[in-house]
Amino acid sequence: MNIHPSAVVEDGARIGTDVRIGPFCHVGRDVVLGDGVELLSHIAVHGHTDVGARTRIFPFASIGHQPQDLKFEGEISTLSIGADCLIREGVTMNPGTKAGGLTTVIGDKCVFLANSHVGHDCQLGSNIILSNNVMLAGHVKMGDYVICGGGAAIIQFSRIGAHAFVGGLSGVENDLIPYGLAMGNRAYLAGLNLVGLRRRGFSREAIHDLRRAYRLLFAAEGTLKERVEDVAAEFAHHPQVHEILDFIRDGGDRSICMPRLSTNGEG
Repeated sequence: MNIHPSAVVEDGARIGTDVRIGPFCHVGRDVVLGDGVELLSHIAVHGHTDVGARTRIFPFASIGHQPQDLKFEGEISTLSIGADCLIREGVTMNPGTKAGGLTTVIGDKCVFLANSHVGHDCQLGSNIILSNNVMLAGHVKMGDYVICGGGAAIIQFSRIGAHAFVGGLSGVENDLIPYGLAMGNRAYLAGLNLVGLRRRGFSREAIHDLRRAYRLLFAAEGTLKERVEDVAAEFAHHPQVHEILDFIRDGGDRSICMPRLSTNGEG
């Protein structure tokens, strides 16, 4: 353990092995820092916050301070950050509230670039990348391998499916299907995240089937509910297609991002 003389670590904080706490950091009494965590300098970690092993946090990040919710009354709530995350300069992350189960959860191997924000009660998977200035409002749910371009904003209670991509400066007001590509101020569905699928090793056959299912799912004929059932029958044994269909069904009456113009599934 290596703690700079100018750092403040309150009594009660639990510090793992090989932790490095740099100059002018402040670690609250209820904080847990896992093995190998590094706080570079000028970082405040407070509240009931658990930082996973080998996570690195850069200067001026504010982690675990009370949520930005005017209904918050000081109740005990938590923030859990997974292992091997990278949290860059000026990032802010808030714990949960009574309305959201009192916890904010972030998975493993996530990257949060400068000045991005994770609001209260967010539930994030693993291998997510938030580029500079991305803003997640409260209660956002985000699947594994999601990438958000710089300056994107996600409205409260939105669901972003696994492997989706949100373009820079996009404002997402509706749910985004797994593998989807959203862009625009008041984002629309612009196809599938084909670049991400290829980079992550999805087979040509799997991508071909996803593109065909996408075209059928967002065709002009019938209602979305009818098209969901038609696609489910045609792709009965395709797990990625059913991941999209289950996502739509689980949303109930929630709106999803829809294509603005005719699209061929390119992304």
